[in-house]
Amino acid sequence: MSAPIPATASPQPNATATATAEGTLALRDVRVFYGAIQAVKGISLEVRERELVALVGANGAGKTTTLRTISGLFRPKTGTIAYGGADLTRLEPHQIVARGIAQAPEGRQIFGGLTVRENLLLGATRRRDRDALGGELERVFALFPVLQERIGQKAGTMSGGEQQMLAIGRALMAKPRLLLLDEPSLGLAPLLVGRIFEVIARLKEEGVTMLLVEQNARKALEVADRAYVMETGIITMNGAAKELAANPEIERAYLGHAGG
Repeated sequence: MSAPIPATASPQPNATATATAEGTLALRDVRVFYGAIQAVKGISLEVRERELVALVGANGAGKTTTLRTISGLFRPKTGTIAYGGADLTRLEPHQIVARGIAQAPEGRQIFGGLTVRENLLLGATRRRDRDALGGELERVFALFPVLQERIGQKAGTMSGGEQQMLAIGRALMAKPRLLLLDEPSLGLAPLLVGRIFEVIARLKEEGVTMLLVEQNARKALEVADRAYVMETGIITMNGAAKELAANPEIERAYLGHAGG
């Protein structure tokens, strides 16, 4: 990995100014600690409605910690997290889900002893419109036909790629206003990586708002509208995804190989 990249791209957005916008996720000066170790060091970022924003960087940069903090799994030491004008900073995970935010976590975290159908329905646990679940299942099956083929199969017997599809499908069953995707390509064969990103691109076309954490910077920048580059807990660059992909510093640090 090369030396840290200087913050030469556009400055980080003023999250306070956009925190009240409908459908906008805004982080301002968020710091997160593991005990005495600071994992996230005062970052600010935003995701606007219908945007696909990528958060890229090497392993250990703080990307997953950022996503887990948005989801309420970690509490920031300082800073604020707002979505659609509502303060999420101190909410519990189930309260954040109730506000329309769902996450497909790193490592899939599916329930191996349950069937595909049972895993998918778990994603809709907090939905009140239970009558609409059939239509939501059909939508997931249209995105991932293999899940319909495996509907009665125990999830633990599926391949890694199929489990990743299931994790994304489960998150979609919540009918989220904002979808958080954490390393969806991690550990997958190139063919399956391509399939996952095809689905991400399709969700973008459908207007799903997404924050994508991904080590595979090349693939992430291909589908994203905007992106942030994170190193050792700090946002070092941000801007339009196409501009970042053409930046020589990004090219040298992240695009020399598919793993980012």
